[in-house]
Amino acid sequence: MGEGAYVLNDVVEMKKPHPCGENRWKIIRMGMDIRIKCLGCDHSVMLPRREFTKKMKRVIEHHG
Repeated sequence: MGEGAYVLNDVVEMKKPHPCGENRWKIIRMGMDIRIKCLGCDHSVMLPRREFTKKMKRVIEHHG
């Protein structure tokens, strides 16, 4: 699968949990940058694709 193993609306687990304690994030925008939203507190973060790929641990729910 490689780098394109995640798609819009997938729920992913990151290597580090969010300060609110949740570790599940939903991908809400894809492009050069990827925006993910914390499923615990609804905070969203924009990451460059390369950084996101490094920090993502695994896909929990796949919507492809």
